[in-house]
This record gives sequence, C-alpha cells and structure tokens, in this order.
Amino acid sequence: MKAAKSKSDTKNSGRLAVKKREAPAVKKAPAKKAKDTKDPNKPKRPASAFFVFMEDFRKQYKEKHPNNKSVSVVGKAGGDKWKSLSAAEKAPFVAKAEKRKAEYDKTLQAYNKKLTEGKDAEEDEGEESDKSKSEVHDDDDDDDDSAEVIYLINY
Repeated sequence: MKAAKSKSDTKNSGRLAVKKREAPAVKKAPAKKAKDTKDPNKPKRPASAFFVFMEDFRKQYKEKHPNNKSVSVVGKAGGDKWKSLSAAEKAPFVAKAEKRKAEYDKTLQAYNKKLTEGKDAEEDEGEESDKSKSEVHDDDDDDDDSAEVIYLINY
C-alpha cells in the first residue's frame, strides 16, 4: 500500500532543501593613526637578557645538532635551558643586556633631540609657505570643467 504524498513533497520533489545563511559580517580594519608610521631612523630597542642568551645558545645548539632545521625546536630548547639556569649563571647575560640598554637610552635621547630641533625649523619655514600654497590657481583647469564627456559604444 502506498502512502499519500503531502503537498510539500510534490512541490519540492526534485530539489534538496537548503537553508540560506547570512553572509558573514566583514570586519573593518582599525583606522591607522598618524603615530603608527614608523621612522626608519629611530634606534631599535635593545635585546633582553634572554635574547642575549639565545644568541650564544643558537650557535652552540647548531654545532651539536647540525641537521636540525626547525626554529621552534631551538627556541623551546633555549627556553628550557634559560629556566634551568641559576641567577649567577644568568648574570653575564643580564649585564650585557643592561649595557645595551644604556647605549640605547643615549642614542634615543640624541634621536629625540634631533627630532625636536628639526620640528622647530620646519615650523618657522611653514608659516611663510602656507599662504603661497593656498593661493595657487591654474587657469588651464577652468577649460576642463566645461568639457563634455562622450562615450563610444561598440556593438
């Protein structure tokens, strides 16, 4: 005995029921600030004591394990070694890091001083040039405003 078909069965007999989903929301990138632009002349921050240690450790590790190509293995081994060191064993690396930090502070102060001197000079020049920039008019541009645009369509 056959079962009776409902109206919905006959209506969609050849189709699969597919639920439509909404398109995922597009995330907007945060607006970039003017301060985000990096100055290539700015001195780089010094390495911490751990990274000073890793400079030496990488060389030693590479000598012992010449076939290792994985950076993550070296990093994990270095981290484990650093944790196992005592304060006395870490002292030379901390001293090197502090020395680099002192040098960085000196170069950063010189850099900031140079920036402030440069901005003062630009402000003095900027007062004179603002007026001349705003009053520049080109007569050639007036002719282009009244020109008609013609589109050619090929069939």
